[in-house]
Amino acid sequence: MDNIGVLLPFIVLIGAMFLMTRSAKKKQQQAMEMRNQMQPGTGVRTIGGMYATVKEVGDDTVLLEVAPGVHAVYAKNAIGAVLDDDEYNRIVHGDTDSGAGADDLPVVPDDASSLVAGDTDDTAKPDLTKKADADDAPEEGKADGTIDGKADGKADGGTDAK
Repeated sequence: MDNIGVLLPFIVLIGAMFLMTRSAKKKQQQAMEMRNQMQPGTGVRTIGGMYATVKEVGDDTVLLEVAPGVHAVYAKNAIGAVLDDDEYNRIVHGDTDSGAGADDLPVVPDDASSLVAGDTDDTAKPDLTKKADADDAPEEGKADGTIDGKADGKADGGTDAK
């Protein structure tokens, strides 16, 4: 009985490793089947996130049209997803004819101005421009050019420790 208590963690570990390798093999098989479904004219997404159209399929390579008249050779393993025609046209060309109405699509702003809470008028915006001679000019309101009237330029709480 004491031997089972010692062997139980090892048995559980071996079982977990078996299940992980089995699921990895299953995913690898599905990816290979997906890549074998590619035909000329199919829309694909590479693992780098580029969308293209398949022109030719070889044994280990694929000729992709990445832009009109621009072709590139990719390894089959570089294909991340084979897309159906409706999804490819929606992503690449912006077509919304695939049954989804304009009201169903999320509204994405062109800039980040709509993400700012509060007023949208120009009076509350901070000045983020670079000041040309900020280091050379004396601080405003100080006639002698010192900070808070101190000659050594240290602000309150500064120390002379070296």
